[in-house]
Amino acid sequence: MTSLFFLFFLLTQSADANPNYVEALSKSLLFFQGQRSGPLHSDQQLSWRASSGLSDGSSANVDLTGGYYDAGDNIKFNFPMAFTTTMLSWSTLEYGDQMGPQLQNARVSIRWATDYLLKCARATPGKLYVGVGDPNADHKCWERPEDMDTPRTVYSVSSSNPGSDVAAETAAALAAASMVFREVDSEYSLLLLATAKNVMQFAIQYRGNYSDSLSSSVCPFYCSYSGYKDELMWGAAWLLKATNDPYYKNFIESLGGGYQPDSFNWDSKYAGAYVLLSQRALLNKDGNFQLYKQEAESFICKILPNSPSTQYTPGGLIYKAPQSNLQHVTAITFLLTTYAKYMKATQHTFNCGNSVNIVPDALISLSKRQVDYILGENPKKMSYMVGFGSSFPMRIHHRGSSLPSKSLGCTGGFEYYETQNPNPNILTGAIVGGPDKNDEYPDKRDEYIHSEPATYINAAFVGPLAYFASGGSV
Repeated sequence: MTSLFFLFFLLTQSADANPNYVEALSKSLLFFQGQRSGPLHSDQQLSWRASSGLSDGSSANVDLTGGYYDAGDNIKFNFPMAFTTTMLSWSTLEYGDQMGPQLQNARVSIRWATDYLLKCARATPGKLYVGVGDPNADHKCWERPEDMDTPRTVYSVSSSNPGSDVAAETAAALAAASMVFREVDSEYSLLLLATAKNVMQFAIQYRGNYSDSLSSSVCPFYCSYSGYKDELMWGAAWLLKATNDPYYKNFIESLGGGYQPDSFNWDSKYAGAYVLLSQRALLNKDGNFQLYKQEAESFICKILPNSPSTQYTPGGLIYKAPQSNLQHVTAITFLLTTYAKYMKATQHTFNCGNSVNIVPDALISLSKRQVDYILGENPKKMSYMVGFGSSFPMRIHHRGSSLPSKSLGCTGGFEYYETQNPNPNILTGAIVGGPDKNDEYPDKRDEYIHSEPATYINAAFVGPLAYFASGGSV
């Protein structure tokens, strides 16, 4: 019966005209300009943003300017920022040939992050800086990043205060980006890769969760709930891809198996590592990686509509969590699209322990349903990408977007936070947390679990958008 339901689900998807994926791709990358920290350049198109965080790092006598604010606040959390960078890089590596003129914008978005991550990794021997800004103080204020007067506290991990999770994710980001720039800036690529190796070695040698070392500075905001083994596997998988050094293959094998992920996000990386490693089993015909192919397919089986592990809204959206559900949707959609790409290249199919043979077009169809839902083909007839389509969120939980371009002090901005008026500044391309399990969306600033955008929601969406923008279809 569940098999029949899955077939019915795929055969009854909307036959409406497709959204404009090319426009959505362009806007999904433009969004990152709205999250920039540091001195802004002449290429800045979102003109309501200006330079900010220009003294970041000074309390530790280092330069930590640049990078991205994670979401609707003014904090630089490196754990999700590094994941954002890894996913932007993976999107570019897999789909860069299909990005057209957006390829250069993708590279610019990646480099804005990697320039900062390099500073964090290289500024002080024996230390990895992992964030700037006191989140507890920041969250008591509602002010633009250009005007912030809260402490720009600097956070780091070291041999005595380890952070294998954030270090391995930083290594993954730098290694993935090194391949993005290999053909266009070889010197920069080599710097990224050399730094990635050093940071990965630090992650391996000094084991521990960064949230144990930094406690309330990163929790409950970006606690490492899943531990650090998933990041160690993920980071090593990216170093293996970038170097082909068997050291990383052996290290991955030493981590063991038996992990059964049913999601993929900034905290939980196993599913991403499995799909990345499965590329070697499928495309390179390397039998040493069959286990990861099997694990990737086991994960996908948990996502399909006939699985008890994954809930769907009545409108057909994957539903994993009440808070910022679209972060899960975009990341999972990236894995579905990418694994289907590997399957198509090798005429591969698999099954989920029942009579239904899973073909790549089935995964593409499910991916397309998620992409189209986010872009407006849903019960609300509302795009969850700001500035895309005729109806989209107008009151997003985002300081810079919601405030006029003037200094209001720490608490002066709450007058604008509490108003029902639309945000004065359009954060074009931002994807918000999204609707609830019943496809309902309260367009309210204080409903941050639904209305807050984040860099990692967008980063994972870039790849599928590029695929469908170039004519990818079922």
